[in-house]
Amino acid sequence: MERELTRGPVMKTMLVFAVPMILGDLLQQCYNIADTVIVGQFLGTDALAAVGSSFSLMTFLTSILLGLAMGSGTVFSIRFGQGDTQGLKEGILASFSLLGAAAVVLHVAIFWGLEWIMQLLQIPQSLLQPTRDYLQVVFAGILAIFLYNFFASLLRSLGNSLVPLVFLGGSAVLNIGLDLWFVAGLHRGVAGAAEATVLSQYVSGLGIALYTWRKFPHLFRRERGVRLRWSRVREIGSFSALTCLQQSIMNLGILAVQGLVNSFGPAVMAAFAAGVKIDAFAYLPVQDFGNAFSIFVAQNYGAKESGRIRIAIRGAAIASVVFSLAVSLGVFLLAEPLMGLFIDPSQQAVVAEGARYLRIEGAFYCLIGLLFLLYGLYRALGRPGMSVVLTVVSLGTRVALAYGLSALPGVGVVGIWWSVPIGWFLADALGIGYYLYRRKQLVP
Repeated sequence: MERELTRGPVMKTMLVFAVPMILGDLLQQCYNIADTVIVGQFLGTDALAAVGSSFSLMTFLTSILLGLAMGSGTVFSIRFGQGDTQGLKEGILASFSLLGAAAVVLHVAIFWGLEWIMQLLQIPQSLLQPTRDYLQVVFAGILAIFLYNFFASLLRSLGNSLVPLVFLGGSAVLNIGLDLWFVAGLHRGVAGAAEATVLSQYVSGLGIALYTWRKFPHLFRRERGVRLRWSRVREIGSFSALTCLQQSIMNLGILAVQGLVNSFGPAVMAAFAAGVKIDAFAYLPVQDFGNAFSIFVAQNYGAKESGRIRIAIRGAAIASVVFSLAVSLGVFLLAEPLMGLFIDPSQQAVVAEGARYLRIEGAFYCLIGLLFLLYGLYRALGRPGMSVVLTVVSLGTRVALAYGLSALPGVGVVGIWWSVPIGWFLADALGIGYYLYRRKQLVP
């Protein structure tokens, strides 16, 4: 099913398209949350700290593939909006070749440099073995992550956000069942949690690839004049490389902060591991809304529908802020019970630190919601470099302040928590200011 986003009521069309994307990524978070809850409850704090530290590393590495897929999806959306069928087909071929090569290289590089990566993360000696056990298995899912993200981006660029949700939903349910079986039933430890995740990822990745191939054979059929062209590879690369750089910088900053958090010991590591999962789940809807907004804008940009783009910008900003404020209130009030989902309540120090993290981060979700919209807007308007700039400002501030403030007497780990919303605010100010200054050129 293809769906043109260049027709119909702007907000209704955008929201109907966005909801399956939001639900899909909420289910994807269930992969990580299932690992965290089951590991925390059945294997204890040390195992939870190992999985949490591994999650930050895995997020950084897979962000490379996610960024390439998102950049490709922008090109697909523009070509679909323009009605350029040949350009769309050649873009698909170029993107699949580029992402496939990147996935293979990444897979080999990770296994080759695993020990060095663990040293860089400053993993405590007591957690080295469980972290190694988890990473050695979970990295085997990189090729599955490539397949799912490539075909999900293609389907979404055609206006189909429902099918990726269906495959991810089935995979998420499978992951939770396998987690319980491998960890609680077979007692396979943290490696069992990783095995459950990898098997589930291959179900969604191979499943969505087969569906797309059979449902849209005309996009993959060999036709005269359609071939792998360097110009298409360069076009996909120009969009994808900057989006990939943005995603990598974003997660590299998080990884750098993870190393600093690790230096405060297992209790803070466990609190951060649980807090980050709750945090990510809480603002994931506005992140996916930003991605849906980007695809909507890209299709309309290709169709030269500037009026619809301007209406979408205003409506999306209002919707994002209102939703974020409601979520902020819920997280602030329920910080301790939320931590209790991951941590045994008897671990009072861990629960208290995690709740403090959530109350500081959670009060400012509206800032990250606006930032995701700005990322999506500049990517869709052919200015992915501006998204990179905003990411550098946000993450650069976060890393610098985290290291600076945490070293001050009497501040410590709280300085790491406060560095995040400050970075969001500065990036928002720059992104909004640039749009207001250049809006006539950006959306003529």
